[in-house]
Amino acid sequence: MLKNFEILVLEESGFFLHNSVMTDKKKISILDSTLRDGSQGEGISYSVQDKINIVLALDELGVTFIEAGNPGSNPKDMEFFIEAKKLQLKNSKIVAFGSTRRRDLSCAEDVNLQSLLSADTEYVCIFGKTWDFQVTDILHATLDENIEMIRDTVAYLKSKDKKVIFDAEHFFTGYKVNPEYALKSLEAAVEGGAVCLSLCETKGGAMPSECKNAVEAVVSRFGSKVEVGIHTHNDCGLAVANSLIAVEAGASHVQGVLLGFGERTGNANLSTIIADLQLKLGFECVPPENMKLLTPICKRIAEITNIALEPGMPFVGSSAFAHKAGMHIDAVIKNPFAYEHIEPETVGNERVFLMSEVAGKSMIVEKVQKFDKSLTKNSPVVAEIVKRVKDLEHEGYQFEGADASFEILVRKAMGKYQPFFNLHYYKTSGEFPRFSDDQSAFAQVKLDVEGTAVITAGEGDGPVNAMDTALRKALVQFYPAVAKIHLTDYKVRVLDGKEATASAVRVLIESSDGENSWSTMGVASDVIEASYIALADSFEYKLIKDLERKYSRII
Repeated sequence: MLKNFEILVLEESGFFLHNSVMTDKKKISILDSTLRDGSQGEGISYSVQDKINIVLALDELGVTFIEAGNPGSNPKDMEFFIEAKKLQLKNSKIVAFGSTRRRDLSCAEDVNLQSLLSADTEYVCIFGKTWDFQVTDILHATLDENIEMIRDTVAYLKSKDKKVIFDAEHFFTGYKVNPEYALKSLEAAVEGGAVCLSLCETKGGAMPSECKNAVEAVVSRFGSKVEVGIHTHNDCGLAVANSLIAVEAGASHVQGVLLGFGERTGNANLSTIIADLQLKLGFECVPPENMKLLTPICKRIAEITNIALEPGMPFVGSSAFAHKAGMHIDAVIKNPFAYEHIEPETVGNERVFLMSEVAGKSMIVEKVQKFDKSLTKNSPVVAEIVKRVKDLEHEGYQFEGADASFEILVRKAMGKYQPFFNLHYYKTSGEFPRFSDDQSAFAQVKLDVEGTAVITAGEGDGPVNAMDTALRKALVQFYPAVAKIHLTDYKVRVLDGKEATASAVRVLIESSDGENSWSTMGVASDVIEASYIALADSFEYKLIKDLERKYSRII
């Protein structure tokens, strides 16, 4: 017989839920709109190749539909659809997006509809007005004209062998002020032959109770004829909640953006929705074996989009399974279920123990045991590392954001560190006005590398960039792998503003070699010195890891 705590653990892990529905999972069709609705977000712009790469990533994850843009809106989208015809997708179907015909044109005369057909996709998504105010005051059409536009457009596209998803724009606002007309608009789409009614919470202002009631009404009226879907925005921070409650109310089609970005405050975050529906509520959104790809695919799309993946994003963020408090870390080391609702590997993420003055000895032991399995909380070196960490954090270091620098600290304390180079000196100078558009500073460094004195110089966009250039020139002669390192982020934090320009600063550098990423840190009263410390750690960490991988292959 199971003990109470064992039952609790099984419930928390989803064991009972997953086993009760494993043989009868309801499929949820996921439509990702990263390339259409997501691209409307501030600062987001994709090339055609970017869009192709995102399609391949989403197909690998296994979403049902990829809404890829409006072929009638711009030449780039039209070029994309031409290139997309060459793709051999395994899981996803590409969807072209457009609007209902113009009120003064027939479908055959509407240029945008003809462009939509030229995209040559099996599915098309058409948006139409369902809020009477939008029809009369924005579209400047009569209510009856709008109904005909919806019915005509869907029927015309169906006659061209297209499967039509109807995006009911502003549905929840329309349903709130004039439910009869909002439902009549949906009825026109059903009569035209739509296969799915996607209810759009366009303004992002609906409360969960409003969303639930409206979806239930639509499912009751049309659910036996067509699939009912949900498309929410995050203006009230409720996009995910409203999407989940819509599914509970009977929706089986969910639209959103994998990372949640988009116009205004963004779209429904599909990475969260997919994980919640599949791991918590027993639905199937992507092939079960693909759930472990969720975090890697999110990281890949963030990289293509040229944005940082939000650390606190549920399931896929770097902080989603990060533990800092000593009591938490100690408990998680004994049994992860103490503070984790799922195993991070389920979604392709990993558990992280953040190094800080509050982490305690359990954290240190977990970190150092990969160098020496025999170490315990009572080992002298552990106490030494704890003291060193507390002293450095008092000076301004914050190792929770710089694991690579912490690992180097541990190696030094354990006598398992041999520097790849030593600094004799560096010199930097800057000029204003700039002597060119991308160069305003000069740096010279002298290093000792493998017993050889090396002096190099570099120019750059500021003294830190110039010093980085000079360091690379010196090191790449001995360690070609340095050429693969590039900085992905550089942050400076003033630690005590009361000292004004004499304040100590903390520099955090994020680096990547195209396969792995790591963070290093430096603290000093001089921003150039702090930057050098962080840069040096970054190069050292990469070279250490390469050397370890080389020897592990030999062994």
